[in-house]
Amino acid sequence: MTNPKQIKISPNPGAALITGAGGFAGSHLADLLCAQGYEVHAALAPKQSAENISHLKRQINIVRFDLRNPNKVSRAIENIRPNLIFHLAAFSSVGQSFENERLTYEINFLGSLNLFEAAQSKQARERLRKIVIIGSADSYGIITPKNKTLTEETRLTPISPYGVSKAAMEQLAQYHIRRYQLPITIVRPFNHTGPRQSATFALPGFAKQIAGIIELGRKPQLKVGALSVKRDFSDVRDVVVGYALAAEKGKPGEVYQLCSGRAVTIEAALKTLIRLSGKKIVTKVDPARLRPADIPVLRGDNSKAVKELGYAPRYTLQRTLSDTLAFWRERIR
Repeated sequence: MTNPKQIKISPNPGAALITGAGGFAGSHLADLLCAQGYEVHAALAPKQSAENISHLKRQINIVRFDLRNPNKVSRAIENIRPNLIFHLAAFSSVGQSFENERLTYEINFLGSLNLFEAAQSKQARERLRKIVIIGSADSYGIITPKNKTLTEETRLTPISPYGVSKAAMEQLAQYHIRRYQLPITIVRPFNHTGPRQSATFALPGFAKQIAGIIELGRKPQLKVGALSVKRDFSDVRDVVVGYALAAEKGKPGEVYQLCSGRAVTIEAALKTLIRLSGKKIVTKVDPARLRPADIPVLRGDNSKAVKELGYAPRYTLQRTLSDTLAFWRERIR
């Protein structure tokens, strides 16, 4: 497997601001940009844990501000004056967005508005080369026919507050590109997983439960939600390379899907995790893990990102699941 440090992204590293840098994908992006020689400024919410980037504390500058506070966002942008902004901060749980609808919109939409407005200042524009914002395949909603392979041109019809907020953020970005010529490129990733992802998501949630069975001798039974839905999974370490490539080669106003091009059921991914565990494990549906509305199938076409950005996924799903299980086993130990 290719080492991410061997991937040369940009011949012109500069100052990069990552919002949500303490999160799952944000921490992996920080790893990559540090390895590429960027001056990395890691933006975290005021009380957000920095555990995921603690190993980088000598290489990065941690800044804290609430995206919902426009004055603090503007102050941070003016102080850092980044060449690149990677906007990953979000309320990111589809399932939890149903119970936290207003908070989802405040962070994902209004927080993005505050960032775009801060980036319009004369001081910020002097050095700014690109803003990369992260949309979501969840914004597509339920597609007819359900097995349709989705492209960047597919209509967005979201069915969750999270999907609505991400679709609205994309429209907000397009307005700021037209009205203020902000250099924003939109990346629309499909499901991605791997080490460090919160156990509130399906696959790391399974991996954490299995790790407890292996390491702590817990009852060999897993609580699961809907297993029949199909998702297009990628490894987070591939996806963040796509983010960096979008910053270098992506065109303002363009949308690039990052995905594998194939969809597997949650059940198939779970069976792989159980096989990797070497244990006999049974499953039990937990009603609390079922969503009020769910998309039957999400599968994307990555040909635009491959052609225009040079995107080339490297990790197999089995490798991703193996690394995720190893992460949770180590954490539980």
